[in-house]
Amino acid sequence: MVNDMKAAVVYWSATGNTEAMANAVADGARAAGAEVSLYTSAEFTADMTADFDAIALGCPSMGVEELEDTEFRPLFDEMKAALADKRVALFGSYGWGDGEWMRTWQEECEAAGIRLAADGVIANEAPDDEAIEKCNALGGALVA
Repeated sequence: MVNDMKAAVVYWSATGNTEAMANAVADGARAAGAEVSLYTSAEFTADMTADFDAIALGCPSMGVEELEDTEFRPLFDEMKAALADKRVALFGSYGWGDGEWMRTWQEECEAAGIRLAADGVIANEAPDDEAIEKCNALGGALVA
């Protein structure tokens, strides 16, 4: 299957859980035929947003159910306006709570005019087989 979409998977991960999810999202987008580039949030700049048709963003829940605020949040805020004409997907892991940060993040995207390709995928701690399958599906939906 060949698909002319160029996708980026951009993530922040402290423990490797969100990184594992990022790899699964990238695998799903590749399986759907897209050209996929994987970046940490330190490697990606807001200017790079223009180079991609679709972008998956991954960040774990931090603090009081919020995005990581020293590296990921500033990048997301800087690229938010440029995401309005892209296909976007969200994912991340959490260690406590019920996923409120993902619901808040999705609402923030919708309020900014960002079109989400699918509901965000979350995993409690390390992603299990079901979470990896959902990440693969998310990657496919991102580039569909």
